[in-house]
Amino acid sequence: MAFLISLIISLVCATLVILSLFLDIGHPIVMIIASIVIAFIVAFFLIYYAVNNFIFEKINPIYKTIENIPITKDELKKKLEGKDVIQEVNRMVINYAQNRAKKIKKLRRMEKYRKEFLGNVSHELKTPIFNIQGYILTLLDGGLEDPEINREYLERTEKSINRMVSLIEDLESITKLESGDLELEWENFDIVKLVKYVYELLDSIRARFNIDFTFDRNYDKPIMVAGDKKRITEVLNNLIINSIFYGNKGGKTTVSFQEMGENILIDVTDNGLGLEEDEIPRIFERFYRTDKSRSRDRGGTGLGLSIVKHIIEAHNQTITVRSEPGAGSSFSFTLKKS
Repeated sequence: MAFLISLIISLVCATLVILSLFLDIGHPIVMIIASIVIAFIVAFFLIYYAVNNFIFEKINPIYKTIENIPITKDELKKKLEGKDVIQEVNRMVINYAQNRAKKIKKLRRMEKYRKEFLGNVSHELKTPIFNIQGYILTLLDGGLEDPEINREYLERTEKSINRMVSLIEDLESITKLESGDLELEWENFDIVKLVKYVYELLDSIRARFNIDFTFDRNYDKPIMVAGDKKRITEVLNNLIINSIFYGNKGGKTTVSFQEMGENILIDVTDNGLGLEEDEIPRIFERFYRTDKSRSRDRGGTGLGLSIVKHIIEAHNQTITVRSEPGAGSSFSFTLKKS
C-alpha cells in the first residue's frame, strides 16, 4: 500500500515538473520542491528495493533450513506478502529452535535409554553365562568322572540356560508389544476359570515358597470378558509369580473380581513385602526391581511387570498398583465384559 501511494505522489510531482518546463508555468520554488520530492522518492525506491532484496536473500536460506523445503526468493516473497517479515521470521526461528530443542532432548533420552537397556541386558545375561561357564569348567577339571557332581552341575547348568531362555522370550515379547507388531487374538472367555488354570500351573512354585492361592469369595458362575486369552494368561502368570517372589513364606495371594460399568476389575493381592511410595511410579519400568538380589535369585527377569503393562494397554485398558511397606501389594487391571 505504501509503495502504491509513493508511486502516485512521484507521478504527480513528475507531471508538474514536465508541464512547468514545456508550458513555462509554475513558480521556480515549486519546481525545486517538486524536483526534491521526486529525487527523494526515487532514492526511497532504490533503497527499499536494495534492502528488500538484502532481507529476502538472508531470509531465504534460513527459511529453507527451518522448513526443510526448497523455495525461490519470489515464492518466499509471496508467502510472506502482507506480513511483518522480520516478526514472521523471528517467530519461525523461535519455533524452529524450540522444536530442535525437543528433538535433541528426545534423542538424548533415547540414547540414555539405549545405554541403560544394553547395560541391563548384558548384566542379566552375564550371570547365567558365567554360571554355565563355571559348571562346565568344574566338570572338565574332573567333576565329569564323579556321578554325583556330574548330575548336580548339569542340573544347575540347565537352570541357568532356562533363565537365559526366559529372558530372551521376555525381551522378544516386550519388543513386539512396544513396536506394535503384536496383534491381539480377541475372544470371549471365563476369567475365573483362567485364574484357576494359572493357579494350577504355578502350584509347584507356590508349594516351594509355602504361599496359599485363594479367591476373596466363592465364584460359582462364569465371569465372561473379551481379550486375547493367551496374553491375559501371561498377565496373570506374571502378577501371581510376582506376588510369590515378593511375598512372605506362609503368606497368601488372593484374586478378586468386581464389576465396573462395562468392565471387570481383576485384582491380584498379596500380603508380602509391599512397596515404598517412591518405588510405585517405577514398578513397571524394564529391569526395575525393588529387591534385586531376591527376585534374581528366584528367577525373575525384571521384565514381567513391564510386559503386563504393555499387554493391558494393548487391550485399551489400565493397570494400577496400591501398596504399603510390610502389608503387601495389590495390582488391579480391567477387561471389557463380553
